[in-house]
This record gives sequence, structure tokens and C-alpha cells, in this order.
Amino acid sequence: MLSFPLFRFINAAGGTEGGPSCKMRRFFETARVAWGVAASRGPGGRRAAWLLLALLVACDSTPDLESGATSTVIAAGTPFPCQAPVLTFQDMGGYNGYAEHCWFDVDIAAPKRPVAGCEGVQRYGRRKLSASPLPPAPSDAIAPLALAELQEGVDQFVIHFDVCVNSRRCFEVLHDHRGLSVHFLLDLDGTVYQTLDLRERARHATIANDRSIGIEIAHIGAYAKVEELEKWYTVDAEGRRFSGAGLEQGLRTPGFIARPARAERFVGNYNGTVVYQYDFTEAQYRSLVALTRTLCRIFPKLRLEVPRDGSGAVRTEALSPAEFQAWSGLIGHHHIQKNKTDPGPAFDWDRLIKEAR
Repeated sequence: MLSFPLFRFINAAGGTEGGPSCKMRRFFETARVAWGVAASRGPGGRRAAWLLLALLVACDSTPDLESGATSTVIAAGTPFPCQAPVLTFQDMGGYNGYAEHCWFDVDIAAPKRPVAGCEGVQRYGRRKLSASPLPPAPSDAIAPLALAELQEGVDQFVIHFDVCVNSRRCFEVLHDHRGLSVHFLLDLDGTVYQTLDLRERARHATIANDRSIGIEIAHIGAYAKVEELEKWYTVDAEGRRFSGAGLEQGLRTPGFIARPARAERFVGNYNGTVVYQYDFTEAQYRSLVALTRTLCRIFPKLRLEVPRDGSGAVRTEALSPAEFQAWSGLIGHHHIQKNKTDPGPAFDWDRLIKEAR
């Protein structure tokens, strides 16, 4: 039987990302979850949990992301190669949006502070696609969406910032607290987490949910007051760096320093609110470019364009209902909801589009 002192060591090591390899860190993360489930089930439950854990580690085929190996994203059960470092909901160390319990508090099933209508244990739904090349399934036997249906109906990629210190905290807020979901999380160090098959309807952008893929990029956000923004950053000999509390917990890259890709502070008027923001990290842009390129290969209706005004500048206000209905391509959360500003004035849309082509 595993001793409590040894468990405390595993729990601490898993939280600090200090292990010798990605596989070891995945073991630590899975160990914490397994122990949480088993602790309430007595000695028999603990033995079963550790047997399962041993089998998972022995059979783990998750690529070591530091090696630069090609990863995959999953759409309608089909894996598609992606040059970004991706961990899916099937991988150890990933985040599973299918879990019908709180991820970091496994004894609790329903979300703790759910958004209205999101009180159940299932944090996602089935897409309602207006265009489908296949006949509808019988009401008593609704099959999962096929790839052809998905490709016909999905035509938007929604970009968010998460206002969290990292993707671990973002998943905790969405899954454990709010009963929400998103297909991808993009961490400060460029690690991409796919939490659901792309066939699922994630809860991330209201009217866009049925036809879109969503990504939450780890970033502390844009602020109406400069002093509120500056408290999240410090300056050292090499420049500005993000310094939020709890930053390193959950990051896959030990010692990663999150610096804005461009040094300047950006400002813009988004849906009537002037906000200030620093840039995303270079690692995030590289991974987002690779992921966007993959999504455009999967979804033929997803255009590498963003809504622009008459001068050619990226629009900073929400689209009208008619404009939104007609739009196919990349889109910011602020283009969908008038109360949103993400991904904000620092987000480099032109770079993303140019490099993803």
C-alpha cells in the first residue's frame, strides 16, 4: 500500500513540474487524480487505482513534446497531424472535458459556481448544424457527428484570452467552477491542450458555439486602467515578463519565462471600451500558427481571414447579426459579444494569418 509520506512527495513533485521528463510529470499528474478517486474506496480501491495507473504508464504512447515530434488533433474520432505540441483529452497530462466530475476535486460532480443553464455534470453538448450532407439520425439513436457533417457545418475559429495565469487555472475555472468548456487551451509555453473532440459543441462563445472551434489563450487580459495591467508584469535585465502568482504550477516547460513577443504596450477601443494590453508569448504564436494551419486543412469552410473595416483594419466592435451569420473564418470573441474585448489590441492577427497560409 502506498504510504502517505510517499503520496505527499508525488503530489508535490507533480505540482512543481520538476521531474526529469514529460512522462514522469504525466505520471505525477495521473497519480494525484488516481489517489483522489481511490481514497474514498478503501484499500481495495487504492490497489485497483494503482494497478490501473501502472497499466496506463506502461501503455502510454503520448509523444514527448520536448522532442519536437508531430502531435495530433482529433476531429470526429479521426487524428490529424499538427506541428504544434498538443496533448489531447486522451493523453496523460492532458485535460479531459468529458469528465463528469470536477477535475481538481474529483469527489464533486457538478460545477461549483455554474453559469445559468450549465448546472449539469456534462460540460458540453451536441452541435446543431444547419448544413449537413447526411440524413438526420433517428431520434432514438442519435449517432455522434460524422467527419463529413462536421466539415460541412464548422466555419469559424474563435480566439479568446482566458484572464488566467496559465491553462491549468483556465481549465479549473471553466470545468470545475463554471460548467463551461472550450476545444483548445494554449498555455504560456506554447503547449496546446485539446479537451474535447472537435465534433462536440463546446460552451465558449454563445451564438457561435454550434458552428465554431474555440481556443482560450493563457493571458492575463486587457485592462481599462494601466495600473491594473502593470501589476501583472515585472521588468528584469532582459525586459518585461509576466509574473502572476501560481504561474509555474502546471506549466510543462520547467523555468519558462513568459515574455511578450513585442515589447510595447498596446491600446485600443474595443466595443466602446479603451483597453491596454501586452503581447502574447512567442511560443504561443508559433503554436497557434501551426494549430490554425491544421484546422484550415480539416475544415474547408474555415477561411484565413478576420473581420475588417473599410480601411482594411481589423474590426474592434461586434458584428451585426447579419454580418455574423455571413462570416466564415477567424473571429475574435469581441466580434461576437458586445461585452467582450478579447483577444485584445496586442493580438497580432496579421502575423497569424500570414504565417498560417
